[in-house]
Amino acid sequence: MPIYEYRCEGCGEDFEELVRSADDAVPCPACGSEQVGRKLSVFAFQSTGSDRPSASSASSSCGGCSKTSCSGCSCH
Repeated sequence: MPIYEYRCEGCGEDFEELVRSADDAVPCPACGSEQVGRKLSVFAFQSTGSDRPSASSASSSCGGCSKTSCSGCSCH
């Protein structure tokens, strides 16, 4: 049985629920409302590597450019 992440449309509560089927009604544990929406889970996405810093920016002191100092850089 998968664990799904939900957000209550009534009170804004974020919660996880172990469900048998994605079609099962899931009430909010905070307010009891069944007006909940399933969220996309972060772990469901796979990184392409393009969002990782390059080796030159990773060694930078600010992380936003290839300079060794933020003095005079335009990365911020």
